[in-house]
Amino acid sequence: MTDFLKSSAPTDMNAKKEAVMNAVRNEIALTNAQQLMNSANERCYKACVTKPGTSLSSGEQTCLSRCLDRYMEAFNIVRRTYMTRLSKERMEDQANMI
Repeated sequence: MTDFLKSSAPTDMNAKKEAVMNAVRNEIALTNAQQLMNSANERCYKACVTKPGTSLSSGEQTCLSRCLDRYMEAFNIVRRTYMTRLSKERMEDQANMI
């Protein structure tokens, strides 16, 4: 019985470690998404809402919608380019190790 506990302990610890790492990754992703949205909202609000009031005009709503769309498009272009670059660098590093 003690052999079973000893042999399963490292696997259990690895599973716990992986679960904690996944939780941290998820928390970081959530924080990054919140920062992205806050930044986009702040920039687009400054650009589109020239006379703050109790409601948005149709022009302000259109401006905000377009601004946020462009902001997200730009973010996605940068993200894809960055991921491509990371992937390429990893492949080069693996090729250099061989």
